[in-house]
Amino acid sequence: MTDQKTEVVYVIQPIENDDYKILHDEIVALIESANAEYAGTIYQHIREINPATYIGEGKLQELKARLEDLDVTVLFNGELSPSQTLNISSALGGKKVIDRTTLILDIFALRAESSEGKIQVELAQLKYMYPRLKGKGEALSRLGGGIGTRGPGESKLETDRRHIRTRIHFLEQKLTETEKRRARQTERRKKERVKTVALVGYTNTGKSTLLNALTGAEVFVKNALFATLDPTARQFEIEGVPFLLVDTVGFLQSLPHRLIEAFHSTLESALNCDLALIVCDASGEYEMQLKTTLDTLREMNFSAPYLVVMNKCDLVPDVANYSSDAVCISAANGIGLDCLKREIMRALKDEFVRVNLFVPYEKTAQYGKLRPLLTETSVTYHDSGSEIAAIIPVIYAERFREFIKEI
Repeated sequence: MTDQKTEVVYVIQPIENDDYKILHDEIVALIESANAEYAGTIYQHIREINPATYIGEGKLQELKARLEDLDVTVLFNGELSPSQTLNISSALGGKKVIDRTTLILDIFALRAESSEGKIQVELAQLKYMYPRLKGKGEALSRLGGGIGTRGPGESKLETDRRHIRTRIHFLEQKLTETEKRRARQTERRKKERVKTVALVGYTNTGKSTLLNALTGAEVFVKNALFATLDPTARQFEIEGVPFLLVDTVGFLQSLPHRLIEAFHSTLESALNCDLALIVCDASGEYEMQLKTTLDTLREMNFSAPYLVVMNKCDLVPDVANYSSDAVCISAANGIGLDCLKREIMRALKDEFVRVNLFVPYEKTAQYGKLRPLLTETSVTYHDSGSEIAAIIPVIYAERFREFIKEI
């Protein structure tokens, strides 16, 4: 893939601001994340999408002339219909034509490592490819290797429709089994009363770096879009209280809805969390990142409390412009992590109660049975018993009533 060049055709529809500049930088980053090489861009202002070729005849001829002697893939930063893909390819002399969704799916196939992730990627690819297979197998088989052929691969494109449907059905069953297993894990965590904190946000904002910083883990980190695709869970503690920190797949502006649906089971860790940390890149387009994340979460009926975490604050000269509610940190340098931990505990204050206990020595055995339910922060021994400062989940506080000195 390192020698695969991708010509980007960036279609701009009427807009009132400069969002297209952000989207263009993003599509270049996506190309690089797919291990391809960006070759150039043609911009097009259009009033309406041409149902046959997406862009007008004149611009299509201009594109053909520009690419006449180049071995490139043509990428439309939008979503093409099956007929548009074939019509454009034909007009360009048989050049390979893909759209934004195909590119993102290709990156997903490159990044997926867990069995569940691979199933979700292949299922999403097959569902996206299926309508493009109807009567077009020969044309599609000529597309060759490169972007859009990872995962299911070229051989899948040459199979008949019945086989594709059978494969989709099989993958859906496998995914259902993994979803049931994940649901059981979630239910067990709820019974164990382990609070879950989910890292969510735009792709490449430093979520995995933050997970490593808080937990001491060594999760793969790379400066690339969708570097982390499979969910990762690690334990960490704040004041001795255990939490489960879950890293999730990153979001992207205009992320196709079908891709959100494809990874819904993976994102359930965010939906079922006790607290979400929405991580933004303080040195980038953080307002757009936050809006995209919140919009995506709302589409998924997300309702948990959240904190906005401005990461990479060491790269900006002044943090005064950020919301006073945001927590400013640098996960890479460990800056602000103590503050973040305090804010996590503050956000979950209704879940815990700080108490002072006094346990007479004759009741040590009775207290010992309850001890796993709380976190001791200090113990002082006296002649008649132990004085204990502790943090107790609210749901267990009543069990310690006879030992509580004050709340």
